Amino acid sequence: MGELDERHPVITPRRVKFDWDDTPLHWIPGEPVATHFINVLHLLLPAGERWFVHVYKQALPLIRDDERLLKEVKGFMGQEAVHAYSHQGVLDRQMRANGLDPRPLTLRIEWLFTHLLGDRPPIPLSRREWMKVRVGIIAGIEHYTAVLGQWVLDARELDEAGADPTMMDLLRWHGAEEVEHRSVAFDVYQRITGRYWTRFISFFLGVLAMPLAVYLGAVFLCRADPTLSGVRPRIRDYRRAVRRGLFPSNRFMVAAARSYLRRDYHPSGECSTQKALDYLATSPAALAAGYEPR
Repeated sequence: MGELDERHPVITPRRVKFDWDDTPLHWIPGEPVATHFINVLHLLLPAGERWFVHVYKQALPLIRDDERLLKEVKGFMGQEAVHAYSHQGVLDRQMRANGLDPRPLTLRIEWLFTHLLGDRPPIPLSRREWMKVRVGIIAGIEHYTAVLGQWVLDARELDEAGADPTMMDLLRWHGAEEVEHRSVAFDVYQRITGRYWTRFISFFLGVLAMPLAVYLGAVFLCRADPTLSGVRPRIRDYRRAVRRGLFPSNRFMVAAARSYLRRDYHPSGECSTQKALDYLATSPAALAAGYEPR
């Protein structure tokens, strides 16, 4: 077997399916607030992943002369489309079946991506330059989805806490694919523009809102949760989840930002494709979808 190519792995969608019939609302036992901190991903990802695909369809003409990158982007788009409908399934079949309706917030998130980050620039830029900014935003977000994907692959504390195996398979399958395709968004950005300061600004546009989004999303979920009476996430709840290893720390997130903002940064120097493939070789959903380990 040849040496694994961390920079240019083979990227193909895996058409996974998940059965949520036996997954409880609080899928980390005894940890409703920690559960909802992570559940914010399900609120953000369906609209966000669809937005990625929409923006990349506009970017494709700018990379058509790079056959390898074009092939990787098409594989990336396929994976992101599967991620979107898989997390949508949590909203539609796991949360709503347990009496939690996420739609009041997800409709606002859809508006954010389709209007505020839509095709019409909200600032004085041409559509072409705005598209480059959005590609930069995606590159920054994809850096975080990759390092968080690696984090969840390594987070044995979630297993020790008794986290639901189907939910863990969703999170780890998704995390593994984020690690697998982690270089694509950055390579597209470098190919289209490559300007460091645009990357710097785009990163902060896309990522600085993340802590606020996690907190507000968790507040919404706790309020909408029919089993919780007026519970509101507090800083102590976040710190407790971090101490138990159930949620990544602020230190982890800051270290990831510093890594991305290095001038010599490339995603292939982060995370481990081999670890991702090792998990995919055992993932119940990936194997059921016909994935053949390589």
